[in-house]
Amino acid sequence: MRENEASIRGRVVRDLIAHTTNDLLIGKKIKNGELRKQIGTAEPPWKCPECFTMQTIEMEHFTMELLESKENANRDKIILQLHGGGYVGAMRNAYRMFAGLYNEVSHGMSVLTPDYRVAPEHPYPAALEDAVCAYEWLLAQGWFSEQIIVAGDSAGGGLAMALCHYLINHGRQLPCGIIAMSPWTDLTASGESYDTNYERDPLFGKTRDSLIYNRDYVGDHDPMDEYISPMFGDFRGFPPMLIQVGSYEMLLSDSVDVAAKARGQGVKVRLSIYDGMFHIFQMAAKMLPESRKAWVEIGKFIEILLRE
Repeated sequence: MRENEASIRGRVVRDLIAHTTNDLLIGKKIKNGELRKQIGTAEPPWKCPECFTMQTIEMEHFTMELLESKENANRDKIILQLHGGGYVGAMRNAYRMFAGLYNEVSHGMSVLTPDYRVAPEHPYPAALEDAVCAYEWLLAQGWFSEQIIVAGDSAGGGLAMALCHYLINHGRQLPCGIIAMSPWTDLTASGESYDTNYERDPLFGKTRDSLIYNRDYVGDHDPMDEYISPMFGDFRGFPPMLIQVGSYEMLLSDSVDVAAKARGQGVKVRLSIYDGMFHIFQMAAKMLPESRKAWVEIGKFIEILLRE
């Protein structure tokens, strides 16, 4: 499915991102670690909205945050959110906002978000180990695998698929569905759109210093390992997937190619390409027509999972 041409507001925001990224030399700041330090110190403390409770759960190597509705909680399923950040960015307020949006469009489902370990201090397989640990924690709390929806953006979307590869390979039951926003599924950067969208991607384009060329997470491992680049894995047996991506992204191929491969192996996949949109445009929440549509689509996908 392909959404209509970008809205005027969407184009304005896209151009602002491009100017900001170029003017502030974001790519170089990512490469030398400066940006991560700035993000870590610039964010104000999170103020949980009155309608939610937020519980911090201490694990052996990381922490998790469980967001729940105070009233009318939906206990039919639960969402395991794996945040983005290129495997080098830790938990941020943007992902807490995402948790609230997932709760809203799912009519009250709780959202568990692990603040999994990230590179360069903790390269592969730390993030995958923590994702598996979070999944097992939910099972230990009494949730069944068919009640768990795994959602992720960017690196988190790729990690959601890597988690399912791991579960299949270890004979474990899989979640009932995957929601992936612009998933980073090919850390070899071999897809066609890494070239075709090089000039127009407002966030990652026109440089090889950007986050999608960072190899701190991969380290000395094979980037074609399915637990690092799930694109190269076997998708047979995977649960239904909703994949959303913007047409201007260098990561467009990561979504298109995974969707094609998974469909060819019998997986139910809904791929939605939003024309003119940029990486994780869903972060605009209700400010852009495209992001509003994306969140409505996520809600409808969750409704489908509830009926299956």
